[in-house]
Parts: sequence; C-alpha cells; structure tokens
Amino acid sequence: MTPSPGTTTPLDLRRTGFGPAPDAEELRNGAGIARVPTPFGPPAWLLTRQADVRRMLGDADTFANGWTPEDLAGDDGAVRRDPRQLSGDRTGNLLSLDPPEHTRLRKMLAGEFTVRRMRRLEPRIVEIVDHHLDALERSGAPADLVAQYALPIPSLVICELLGVPPGDQDEFQARTSAQLDTGLPEERRVALAAEALAYMQTLVARARRDPGDDLIGMLLREHTDDLTSDELVGIANLLLVAGHETTANMLGLGTLALLRHPEQLAAVRDDDDAVAPAVEELMRWLSIVSSGSPRLALRDVEIEGATIHRGDLVVFNLPAANRDPSVVDDPDRLDITRDAPPHVAFGHGVHHCLGAPLARMEMRIAFPALLRRFPTLRLAIPDDEVAWATEHAIHGLERLPVAW
Repeated sequence: MTPSPGTTTPLDLRRTGFGPAPDAEELRNGAGIARVPTPFGPPAWLLTRQADVRRMLGDADTFANGWTPEDLAGDDGAVRRDPRQLSGDRTGNLLSLDPPEHTRLRKMLAGEFTVRRMRRLEPRIVEIVDHHLDALERSGAPADLVAQYALPIPSLVICELLGVPPGDQDEFQARTSAQLDTGLPEERRVALAAEALAYMQTLVARARRDPGDDLIGMLLREHTDDLTSDELVGIANLLLVAGHETTANMLGLGTLALLRHPEQLAAVRDDDDAVAPAVEELMRWLSIVSSGSPRLALRDVEIEGATIHRGDLVVFNLPAANRDPSVVDDPDRLDITRDAPPHVAFGHGVHHCLGAPLARMEMRIAFPALLRRFPTLRLAIPDDEVAWATEHAIHGLERLPVAW
C-alpha cells in the first residue's frame, strides 16, 4: 500500500484528528494486512485488525522485539542472528528486550506496579493535581492546559516514583519538558538526553548509598544482587519516557474530546461511577500510541492469507485496531457508557504496559478534578485552530488554550 500523495509519515504512525488515517481504516476494512515502506530500510507487513495485532503481540516466540539491523534477513531470507542474543546497549530497557532477559527484569518490576502499590501514590497525586489547579486558578484564563496541567502532572508523579529529591524537581521537569520539544535542534535534544542519563546515574548512585521508599530504593532492597546500576538507570529512563508523554497527551487530548462531547463531559464531572469507564473508552478512542517497536518474524507465519516469512519485519496500527468494527459496535463514536470495550491501547502480551495501573490512576484523578474545579471549562480559541502534534510517535496536542 502506498501513502496518499504528499504524505511521508509511515502508515503505522499516520493519524487524522482523534482517529486513524483513512488509509489505515481502508486497509483494516479491506485486506487487513499490506506490505508498506519503512523509514529504516526494508519494507514491513502492516497489521490493522485487533485480532491480528493481539496475535502478533502475544507471540514473543515468533515475533522478536529487540532486533537490530544486524539481525535482518539477508538476500536468502535467513535471519543472520537470533535477536534474543543481546547486542548493542539495551540495558534495562524492557521495550527493547525479549524473553528471557525481558522476563527477568519485568518480574522484578511487576511487584512495584500492582494496583495496591500504586495506591500508595494516590494521596500525593491528588496533591499534585490540586496544586496545579490552584496555579491555573491564580493565573486566570486563558491558560494553556497542555503546558500548565497535562505535562507537569505526570512529570511530578514520575519524580515521586523515582525518588527525585524536591530540590531537583524543577530542573528535572524543565529538562523533561525540553526533551519532548521536537522544535529544538537535534544536537540540543541529544545533549538533553545525555544530561538526563547523567542525572539518572546520580540518582541510582545516591539510592545505592541510602535507598528510600521510592521505586529505585525498593528494587535495591529487594533485588540488590540481581540488578546492576546500568540496568536501574535504563529502567528509570524508560519510566521517564514511557510514563510522561503518554499520560500528558491523554490528559490534553482527552480533555479536548470531552469538550467536544459536553454530555459525556458532564457525566465525568458529576458522576464518580462514570470516570473509570470514561478513561477506558478514551484510551480506546484516542489510541495516543500509534504503534510500537517493529517486530522481526523468526519463522514463517500466515496472517489474513498473507505469508510473513522468517526475517520479515511487522508493524501495526493501534488506532485502526482499537476502532475495529468486528470488535466494537459503532467504533468511531465516543461513548463512555460502553461496557468495558476491548482495546490494545496499553499493548498486549509480554510488553503490555507495566505502568497501566499508574496511568489509569492519574487520569481517574486528573480528569474529574479539572472539570469540577472549572465547571464552565471551554476552548479559548476556535475549534479549528487547535494545534495537533501530528508528527509525534505519541499523538497529542501542541497546546490547548482554555478559559472558564
């Protein structure tokens, strides 16, 4: 399948408004799978139906996640090297690891991300949300909800999770925000990433001397002989990247979606029982993570009548899969009263988002708190002037001016 004229964004990452690009919807409603070009060399098979995406993500024995260019098939179709034999620096980055190394690290982390453990953070998350609502109220309207609410809240929650001392949090937030600014020159963003890595190394070294009650401290107390400092740094960096922009973009885009659906906004504002289902429906309907790491097929497999050969790459489009009409009735309609609509917004299989309980908690607190503090919340610009972040891997908004 070829892109629409003038389009350079890969189809697995392409978006239109809140939903998938028409090209992706057309493929899902037709063949379901197609060979597409990629920006990293060889073409890949694109999956768009939820059942196929679940099958692929759930089969780590067939589809490898942590491949490198050296693993790709040669002209004879043979995989040069099993990607599960580690190469390159993927230390601590679960998103780039396959079992058994992935299993070892995830097992250590899983206990820290249970719903029960996350509830320890709930009072602090409430404080962080209330603090930013107070600041919004003081500064007055109009306000940029992305910069003043959606971005800083998950950043501070990550600070709490990782044990970033209060004296470091302003600098940590500023650096994190700058790292996500795609308008910065590439060399500046590389420098910021190096600064973040150096800070994480300092954080881990400090925790080794005096482990606290935060995630790094708990991992050191419970697994001190099983985790290297480099692995802890990799884990901390992953949590920063995976846990910040995702939740921030959900808060921004989710608020815009509710503003465009005032009856559903009122339900989230006024009915405690409506909040949790609303979060799940917003996750499904928005699908802010458009895709994930391409997978490398380790054996021949057939999907939707197409033969994916050993050594082929496979990509997937989560927005199309989450609006699959074979799974959800009238999938393009936002309906927070749906009965637990199935979705793959947090992924599936061994790489299902470890931080899902934390992300859900942040949204369940932040959405109703915002709408109750400002019951007359509205856009401060014409609807057609909303600035979408169209080129980001994590779908979101550049800014969201609001008034009340």
